[in-house]
Amino acid sequence: MKLPLLALFVIISSQAWSQQPPPPPPPQDGPRPLSGNPGSGIKSESLFPPELVMRNQKAIDLTLDQQAAIRAEMIKTLPRFTDLQWQLSSEEETLDNLLKLTSPDEKNVLLQLGKVLAIENEMKHLQLGMMLKIKLILSSDQQNRLREMRKHGQAKGMPPPPPRPED
Repeated sequence: MKLPLLALFVIISSQAWSQQPPPPPPPQDGPRPLSGNPGSGIKSESLFPPELVMRNQKAIDLTLDQQAAIRAEMIKTLPRFTDLQWQLSSEEETLDNLLKLTSPDEKNVLLQLGKVLAIENEMKHLQLGMMLKIKLILSSDQQNRLREMRKHGQAKGMPPPPPRPED
């Protein structure tokens, strides 16, 4: 029962991340924003999404206790995240319908936008909280290995680094 929930969470969280417009390529050695919004101010270089840890658990020597703790954190987060995704879809649909009107009421549109942004904000809090808890479960050596793997494009599931311009 736990494995299907875990798989569902990975699918849902990867879909949520993929719904964001792709960020501009980060500097080769610079941090990447947590979300698709480069101005979010939250850098993810020091945070590790659960998919990254799961795909590289043998490479970073993740212990059984660490695996269990990360799974428990994901399972705890999944119900709220799923609920927020449903709410967000509904509120975005409402906003879209308001914007389709020939003469949308500015007050209603801005009120609806506030609802969408509040849900997105809560989702980001939830995601950041989970990734912070995952970081606290990992040893400093494991964190360093994940950072190095990500930096060199060696982490499973990570795109290769962009090609360097030729001189």
